[in-house]
Amino acid sequence: MSKEPPIQALINVMAALRDPETGCPWDREQNFATIAPYTVEEAYEVQAAIAANDSGALKEELGDLLFQVVYHSRLAEEHGWFGFDDVTQTITAKMIRRHPHVFTTNAVKDASAWEEHKASERAARHETGTLAGIAATLPALIRAQKLTTRAARVGFDWPDAETVLDKLAEETAELRAELAGGNQARIRDELGDMLFVLANLARKLGLNAESCLAGANEKFTRRFGHIESSLADDGRLPAEASLAEMDALWNEAKAAE
Repeated sequence: MSKEPPIQALINVMAALRDPETGCPWDREQNFATIAPYTVEEAYEVQAAIAANDSGALKEELGDLLFQVVYHSRLAEEHGWFGFDDVTQTITAKMIRRHPHVFTTNAVKDASAWEEHKASERAARHETGTLAGIAATLPALIRAQKLTTRAARVGFDWPDAETVLDKLAEETAELRAELAGGNQARIRDELGDMLFVLANLARKLGLNAESCLAGANEKFTRRFGHIESSLADDGRLPAEASLAEMDALWNEAKAAE
């Protein structure tokens, strides 16, 4: 008897967890909506393992992410929609279709074929318009960059980064004006415009806006950690220090980098 393929073993584990009579009570209660947040979380944990260059963690996190695919596939199978095999067959066919320069003899080796095939797939799903198919549930900064990238393909774009910086200055002035009025709805709107322009600026500079912000977050965490540890050496907490003291320690951490 041949050994059960690892992926089939995982599918069987999922089926056992969802068994109406003998399965796990928690797993039996789940549905697409309740599992979706875990799927997103696992994807971020894969990203974190890659950033940490931790191969052991990456192996584990990829397994967790794969389990999410198996989970959703099982839920779909219970609805009579499709199963895990259908998911793998669909993605295999899609990748072959989108890479004719690899899988088709004498095909033109043109990277634009990828976008052309994606456009035809969106049309087949009756998704019309330049911005069709960009998920509304993406993190806002990522979605902003995707929206403007798509619009730029049809010519709706600033000519260079300098003009985006001019637009940022304009949006900054508008936010300052709204701050004087104190209308929170209008302030929120103008701040959103500023963030959207910043996402555009990252795109024009060939950078990933989400990665840029992630880097800033890590830098802030590292420098603030220096503030806390330095104050702790004196037996104090940040709340017990003046802003001037903390600012000096911040600059100390900055200079050491």
